[in-house]
Amino acid sequence: MRRWAPRGAVLAALGLAATGCASNEFTRLGVPEPITEQGQRVLALWQGSWVAAFAVGILVWGLIIWSIIFHRKRSEQLPPQVRYNMPIEALYTVLPIVVIAVLFYFTARDQTYLLETDEQADANVEVVAFQWSWEFNYLDQSKAEAAEAADDEDAEPETLFSEAGTPDQMPTLVLREGDVVHFDLHSPDVIHSFWIPAFAFKMDVIPGHDNEFQVKVNEGTAGTYMGRCAELCGADHTRMLFQVEVMEPDEYDAWFAEQEEAAEAAALEQEAADQEAGQEQDAEAADQEGGAEAEDAQSQDGAEDEEEAQAASDDDQQDDAAARDEESQDEEAGR
Repeated sequence: MRRWAPRGAVLAALGLAATGCASNEFTRLGVPEPITEQGQRVLALWQGSWVAAFAVGILVWGLIIWSIIFHRKRSEQLPPQVRYNMPIEALYTVLPIVVIAVLFYFTARDQTYLLETDEQADANVEVVAFQWSWEFNYLDQSKAEAAEAADDEDAEPETLFSEAGTPDQMPTLVLREGDVVHFDLHSPDVIHSFWIPAFAFKMDVIPGHDNEFQVKVNEGTAGTYMGRCAELCGADHTRMLFQVEVMEPDEYDAWFAEQEEAAEAAALEQEAADQEAGQEQDAEAADQEGGAEAEDAQSQDGAEDEEEAQAASDDDQQDDAAARDEESQDEEAGR
């Protein structure tokens, strides 16, 4: 299975509050209210990290205040000097290792969960990031499933319909409540980063190496959310925006059927246009072939006329030569 660990996927998600991006969904210490099950896991990790940070901070500041109060200078006499204090040294050596080990365990556990793609998806979307906008291709299956079914790594799934944006026109990614959505990420130019703050998650889009992840959209989250590129990718990086619209199941099904019908109609229209263009090309080729044949016939007629004229000229020259010979003979006979 093709997979590329996102560059600090979980820890980057924990830094959402520091980005200062505008959203009306931001709650809970600056983190947007997650609309996916995976986002809830990221939020729990965020909150747990804050609890651990506050606990360590309280311990450190408590020791500092305790030392200031109970071990302040009382006289000019030096306190007893010791080479080491084993309990204290063991404490400040073991405690940080324990804290780091616990944070590492939960981070690795949650990152494994966030990158899991084995669950059968209800919708498959290929996200194409390019300078400087997005294209969303709705697929009949994921790229990994298509490659596995065809036993060919280069096999591609069928694209049902697509929506592409421009820096001046944001595209919209439409999802359904309760769906498991599989995302295949692709870039034809430079590194981008697919970020939906309401997912509390982002992943790099790397040229030459497709990434993938999937989420389960929570029930009761219908609404419009913002997405953007979180990787400096060029002059118009700040204009790489898109919308995410989460619909209720009935509304989504009607929209999906409408998009499929429109795509089929466009495909039939394109096919008819291609056939018409092919017929026009065939007619032009036939006309060109007919013109070439006419030119060949004219060339042949011209050649025959030229040959006849040449033959007549040769006959005239022979007659003139014969006449001159007779005149010569007559003159000699007169002499």
